[in-house]
Amino acid sequence: MEGKERKIVVAVDESQESMYALSWCITNLVSDTNKLVLLYVKPPSAFYSLDAAGYIFSNDVIDAMEKYSMHLVNSVMERAEATRRNLKATNVNMERVIGIGDAKDVICSVAKKLEADTLVMGSHGYGFFKRAILGSVSDHCAKHAECPVVIVKHP
Repeated sequence: MEGKERKIVVAVDESQESMYALSWCITNLVSDTNKLVLLYVKPPSAFYSLDAAGYIFSNDVIDAMEKYSMHLVNSVMERAEATRRNLKATNVNMERVIGIGDAKDVICSVAKKLEADTLVMGSHGYGFFKRAILGSVSDHCAKHAECPVVIVKHP
C-alpha cells in the first residue's frame, strides 16, 4: 500500500462548516501522496417545466437560474481554493467534481465511483428534532458510504 495515492473526497457547500471540514482535512489528513477531491452537489433542476402554481417558466428565467447556480458553484470552489492557499497546501493534488441531485445520494455514489479512501464532511450540528425533520446528509453518508467517513464538527 506504500506509495499508493490515497483519494480523500471532501464534500463542500456554501456553509462555514464545510470550509472548516476542508481546513481540518488539509491540516490533519492530507499529505503529498493524497489526491484531494472537492465535491459540490447542485440540487436537481426542478424548474425546467412547471412551478408550484403550474406556470411554465420562460427560457430567460431558466437561463438566469442556471447562471446563478453556476455562480454559486464557482463561488464555493473559489472559497475552497482560498482555504487551501491560506493553509499553504498548494502542493496538494486537487480535483473538482460537481454532482447534481440529492446531496446524500450523490455524495455516497461519487465516493464509491471514485473509489475514495476517505470521505470528509462538515456537520451543521442540528439537534435531534431539526435532524429528524430535515434529515442529515452526514448521518446518511456515515451509514451508507462504502469508505470511512470523517464528520468534522465546527467548534
